[in-house]
Amino acid sequence: MDFLRSDIHDDLVASIDALLTKADSAAVARAWAAGDRAPAAAVVTKLAEIGVFGLMIDEAAGGSGAGAVEMVVAAEELGRHGFPGPLAETLAVAPAALRSAGQHETLERIAAGELVTVAAPPLAPLAADVPAASAVYLLTDGALSTAEAVRTERSVDSTRTVSTVRAVQTVADGVDAGRATDLGALATAAQLLGLGQRMLTLASEYAVARAQFGRPIGSFQAVKHHLADVAIAVEMARPLVYGAAVGADGGAPAGTDVARDISAAKVAAADAANLAARHSLQVFGAIGYTAEHDLSLYLTKTRALIGAWGTPAAHRARILETL
Repeated sequence: MDFLRSDIHDDLVASIDALLTKADSAAVARAWAAGDRAPAAAVVTKLAEIGVFGLMIDEAAGGSGAGAVEMVVAAEELGRHGFPGPLAETLAVAPAALRSAGQHETLERIAAGELVTVAAPPLAPLAADVPAASAVYLLTDGALSTAEAVRTERSVDSTRTVSTVRAVQTVADGVDAGRATDLGALATAAQLLGLGQRMLTLASEYAVARAQFGRPIGSFQAVKHHLADVAIAVEMARPLVYGAAVGADGGAPAGTDVARDISAAKVAAADAANLAARHSLQVFGAIGYTAEHDLSLYLTKTRALIGAWGTPAAHRARILETL
C-alpha cells in the first residue's frame, strides 16, 4: 500500500504554505481570537480559489473530486500554521454527510469557501465555531438536520468555541454517519500532525539559537533527547494518518478495518502532538505559554484538538473492540 506524498501533494502544500505565510497565520489567529474574522475570511477565499475546500467534493458540485489523502495533506498544512475555524467539519465531515444526503447546492457553497460546522454525538457532541459558520448541522442516528446553538462556550484555544446545538429541520435520513465522523477524526489527526511538526520546528530552532553556559541549549542531552523523542513520535504517526487516508479512499487491502485504522491514526497523532507540546514548552520555558509568543497558539490548539472528533480514550476503546 503506497501512501507516500506525490509531487501534486507537495505542490498543494507549497500553495497553502505560501498563502498562510504571506497572510501571517499567527496574526490571523490572534485577530480571530479578538473577534475580527475578516483576515481569516480573506485567506479562506484564497484557499477556496486553489481548491482546498473542494477536495472531498465531486466535480459536479464544484469540487475537485480528489479524496481523503488530499484532504489530509491540506489539513496537516493548515494545522501546521494553526489556522482557525471549523476546518475538519468544512474539509471532511460536512462534504461526506451532505454528499450522502444529496445536498449538491450546499456542497457548491462549501467548495467556494463557506465554513460550516457539524455536531455528531457521541463522538463529537459539540459543534465547533458556530459563530463563524454559515451553516450548522447535527448528525445523529443517521439523520442530518440543520441546527442552532443552545449554549456556546469558549475553548482552551482562544480561536475556538464549542456549542451545544439542537436540531431545527431534518435535511435527510439514512446518512452515512460512520464515514462522516471517521473523516472528521482523520482530518483532526492530520491537523494534530501539523501542529506537532510546527512545535518541534520552533523548539529546535530555539534550541540552536539560545545559549546557556556558553553553549547552545540544543547541545545538552536533556534537550536533544527530548526533541529526538518528539521527532520520532511525529514521524511514526505520519504513516498511520496517511495509511488511514488511503484506506478511507478505498485503497487498502481487502479486509482492512478502516475505522480502526483511523482511530489508531487519531491516537498516534494526538500523542505525538501532546509530546511536542510538552517538550517544546520545556525548551522555551515560561515564555512559551505567554499569549505574546506564537508557541502558545499551537499549545492551546493542540489541547483542544486532542479531544475533538473523539477523545484518545474513545478511539482506544474502539480499537480494543476490534481485537
